[in-house]
Order: sequence, then C-alpha cells, then structure tokens
Amino acid sequence: MEMRMLIKGGTVVDGSGAVPAYAADVRISGGRITEIAPNLQATKGERVVDAAGCYVTPGFIETHNHWDGGVWWTPNLEPLPAYGATTSINGNCGFSLAPAPQRPEDIQDVIDIFNYFEDIPEEPMREIVPWDWQKWSEYKASMQAKVKLPMHFSAFCGHIPMRLCVMGQEAWKRAATPVEIEQMCTLLDDALAAGAMGLSSNFLDYDKYERPLPSQQADDAELTALFNVVARYPGATVQVILDYFMRKTANASLERFGRLAKETGIRMQWAGMPTLAYMADQLPRAEELHAQFKAEGLDIYTAFNVISPTSVINFNRTLVFGQNGNPVWQELVNTPGWDAKAAMLDDPIWRARARESWDNQFAHSFLHIPKANLLRESESGYGPIGLTLQDYMDQTGIAHASDALALWVLNNGQESVVLKESWAKDEVILDKLLIDTHSLANVSDAGAHGKLFCGAGYNVFLLTDYVRDRKVLSLEQGVHMLTGRLSGFFGLNDRGIIEVGKVADITVFNLDEIEMRPEKKIFDVWDGTGGRTYRYTRDPAPMRLTLVAGVPTFDHGEFTGRYPGAFIGPEAATQEYAIAAE
Repeated sequence: MEMRMLIKGGTVVDGSGAVPAYAADVRISGGRITEIAPNLQATKGERVVDAAGCYVTPGFIETHNHWDGGVWWTPNLEPLPAYGATTSINGNCGFSLAPAPQRPEDIQDVIDIFNYFEDIPEEPMREIVPWDWQKWSEYKASMQAKVKLPMHFSAFCGHIPMRLCVMGQEAWKRAATPVEIEQMCTLLDDALAAGAMGLSSNFLDYDKYERPLPSQQADDAELTALFNVVARYPGATVQVILDYFMRKTANASLERFGRLAKETGIRMQWAGMPTLAYMADQLPRAEELHAQFKAEGLDIYTAFNVISPTSVINFNRTLVFGQNGNPVWQELVNTPGWDAKAAMLDDPIWRARARESWDNQFAHSFLHIPKANLLRESESGYGPIGLTLQDYMDQTGIAHASDALALWVLNNGQESVVLKESWAKDEVILDKLLIDTHSLANVSDAGAHGKLFCGAGYNVFLLTDYVRDRKVLSLEQGVHMLTGRLSGFFGLNDRGIIEVGKVADITVFNLDEIEMRPEKKIFDVWDGTGGRTYRYTRDPAPMRLTLVAGVPTFDHGEFTGRYPGAFIGPEAATQEYAIAAE
C-alpha cells in the first residue's frame, strides 16, 4: 500500500547550505517528495504530520559506519533511526565483507580484522554471516535477498580482503605482481559495476600481532591500477585511512596519495585531518597539503569527527592496548579464556613484562596516567568501582599502575570496564573544518566497538553543541554538513536535499528536544553459545519522525519495525552539487 504523507507547519532546512531556512509544508507520495509549498491542504487518505516548532531536513547520512557484520544480526541498526539517520556507508578502513577469500586461513583473517579493529564479535561473524559469496556483486545479491534494512545501506570494496582473495597469506608480506594486480582490478571492477561506493584502503593499522595490514604492502603500481578502475565509474570514490594516531606516518602517506589521486583523476577522501591536541605537531603540514590540493582544484576531501574517541576498555576484547603501544597487555586481551588470563595476571614473570610494556607506551596514550583511568564496572562485583586507578593505587599501596590494574582485573573479571580519559580536541581546527569546502563530517564509526563505545549520535551532537548551544555554525551549515555535502561527495544524488523529485529521506525534529543521549549497556548480541552478550547503545535523541523513502522508521518515540531501506550505490556524479560558502 502506497504511503502518502503531508508534513505541515515546519521549517524546511533543505540541506544545500545555500538556502536560508523557510516555512513550508512537504508532501510525500510513492517514496518521493512531490510538493513543497506553504499552506498545502491535505487530501483524502493522506497522513498529516504536525511539524509546528520543528525543522524538516533531509535524513542524515552516516559517513563512516561498520555495520557490515552487525546488520546480519542487529537489523534495526539501532539507535540510528532515532537519530535521524537514513543512509549508512560501510566497508570503511579497507575492511569489507567482500570480495571474500575462499581459503579458511584468509577468511579467518577477515573475521579477525573486524573482531580486533572494530570489536565485531567473532562468533556471529562466523556463524550468522552466510559467507555465500566471493565477488562483491554476489555479496550484494546475498544482502538483498536475506537482510531487511531500516535505512539505506551502501559499502566500499575493501582493499584488504581483495588482496587476501588474490594473494592469500602473501598479502601480508609483499607487493603484488602484475598478474595479481590485474586480478585485483577485475574484482574491483565487479564491485563498482554492482554499485560499490568505491575502494577503501588502510595505511594506519597494525594487527594484534603487530603486523602492518596487507594494504600497506601495496606499491604505486598497484594503487595506480586500482585508482584507474575507480576513475572509470562516475560517483565512485577512494577512501584511505592514515596514521596521525600512533606512528605519525600520515603526512608522508598523504603526499603520496595526493600525487596518485592527481595522476589518476579520482575523487578521494582521507581520514583524517588531525583534530586532537596531542597531534598538534602534525597539523601544520596536514593543513598545508589540504590547502595545496584545493588550490590545484583536486577532488580531495578530509574526513573528521567532532567527538574525541572514547576508550571504554574491557579485558576480553579490545584494541586499546595495542593501539597505544602496550603489546604485553594486548597479549593478555588476545589470550582466550578467563583461566588463562587469570594465570597470566598472577604470574610474576608476566607482571614484570607488563610493567616494562606499560612504561614504554606511546606518550600520548593516557593509559600511563593512573588518574586518567576510571574503574567503571566490575564483572564479579568485587570492586572497587567509581574511582580512578590512582585512587586504587593509593588505597592498596601498590606502587606501579600495571601491577595495580592486574590485581583489579584479577579480582573483577575480564568483562570489567575501565574508562580512559578522552583526548582533548583542537577546537580551532574543528571550527575551520566545519565550514571548509573540502571536508566530510559525521564519521561516527557506528556499528563498531559495541563493547568499547557507541558512535551513533554524533550527528545530533554537531547540531546541539556546535549549532544550538555554542553557535559555531548556522543551522543551515550544520544540516548541510550532515546531508547535502555528503550526498554530493558520495554521488548519492537522489537524496540529501529537500527538493521535489528526490527520495523522501527526511527527518523532523525540535532542536530543543534532541540530545546525544548517554551510552547504555544492552544484552542483545548472540555469544555463540546460545546466550547473549552486551553492546553499548543510546536512548533515542529523539527525532519526532524519521522517514526512509517516505516510510516512517522512527515515529512517536519508537522504532517502527519497518524496513524500507535499499542497498544503494553512487549515481553519476555531478560537479554542480551545492556547497555552502566558507
């Protein structure tokens, strides 16, 4: 049955960033916007939505999600509909479910990568995801046949599984041969022809064994060949994740990728501009390169986040120690089974190694500052909780932070939680990026890190903190950064703007009612044994209404149980999409 709707009495913020907000009603029929004008009259059978006091905007686009696995067992993509999100872009960071290697050790690498870097649980990844594909086009067909979606879903083709498909375990060790490059290009061509967003790659991460990820073995010949495939598909883009966090190789990588992007003519996104205070030494060169790309007229954009990464640490599944230069504590996390972990924690030899590792963590980690680490939750109930690691050291008289944490974990269990202080943000560069013509906001990482943090809601934080409360941006600018800017960059030209003829992906909200709600723990993830384990989520913002292709997915304060989302990809890109003036 066709759903017809009239949104009356609201203020339209069209997403372009160029048109001031204006009073108008919006009529929807057949999943599209059919009329925009003041004082429209309802027709028979049309649902009327009272939007008085509310803004009517395009649905928000999630620039950077990791729902690749979770969509198979958490199909509501909760809490995104409650935060006005209508499109989720996945396959980021070089990590995607397709193309899928066929050798057991290679597919295990893909599962391990999602598990380690994105905290996507291994058991449902192995048992619930069907893995009945090899090529990306086959993955899309499986998704369309077997998964219901409450919002539009799109995905990049990941460089890492593609290398594993072609090279097997050699992908970790060396550059590709010309024949292997040709095979990768064939897989990428299949993906882009089927509607992949483009190619994603990773020049940031090392795995739990301290190996650089396979994508980092790619030479210029491989990257150039792959970029040339992307260049043949209008709207397709390249994404590369760079290292401003740990080993500080990002600016050298950015120079390289900028040169290759210029040579091949691709549109590229790099993640991303260093926006944390401890990265200040890297910022000048990053800004210089960003300005150079713009001056040369290149289609190179930087992605960024308005929230400092949250580190919620447990001792069963986390990458925090590894990514902060503490391999011995990461070794504990990587060891399966509580009995084996407890033996390590009680072993004087391991504790001595752990102290040395602790003392040589990255200087910016905050892990080595006991007062910056809150003992937040106890699995056993033994405690204490609600105090810092420094407080615990003072209480127990234990002189070294590593020893104190070892005792606390031994008493409290592997699912106990420590909250590490977030890094300070550089608000000066964030203010610049929010009005920059070549930047991409809303990098939330939602769908990942279920036991570490929930990234959903960063869009609402942008609208409340930067727009409503501190007035760094106008509402028109803020909405543009979450909608029209993103649809334009990613080639999603049928949405992202309130305009007659566009797909009716819309959200309605009162700016005074919405907030990014605190994290909360829910037990809804299958644990592989018939039980459930937990993830963090948030209560609704709430939006008054979220529509995907004209169908309500969040309405009257609740998820509606409707699944109108489609698996979408870029359409023919145009250079004329609206960009807000600096």
